[in-house]
Amino acid sequence: EVQVVESGGGSVPPGGSLKLSCVGLGYTDDRICMAWFRQVPGKEREGVAQIDSSGISGLADSVKGRFSASRGDAQNILLLQLDDLEPEDSGVYYCAAASPCQLGDGAWITERTYKYWGQGTQVTVSS
Repeated sequence: EVQVVESGGGSVPPGGSLKLSCVGLGYTDDRICMAWFRQVPGKEREGVAQIDSSGISGLADSVKGRFSASRGDAQNILLLQLDDLEPEDSGVYYCAAASPCQLGDGAWITERTYKYWGQGTQVTVSS
């Protein structure tokens, strides 16, 4: 069973930055997809970023120019850099994983792709 563990949430003022980290443990296949989703109060959970082990990646239009996703030193680590944060970015950020998995170019960031989920980490943007 794959376990997904997030870290790095916190509280920052508007315009601040945070870096979220996600580690997936227990993979038995090296074809891995990992993603970040967020649940903002009053809205449905939305996909923020995803990447697979071949390097195919995607980022939601709503965060382009402010957020960026990258793999860590190993393929089971997914990082999310959040810059120029706005109060509307506040919510719970979830990391998700799937394996075996391979993304297509331009693939939607959708929950249906992902089987394994972390507990979530809170991001609060407030003055």
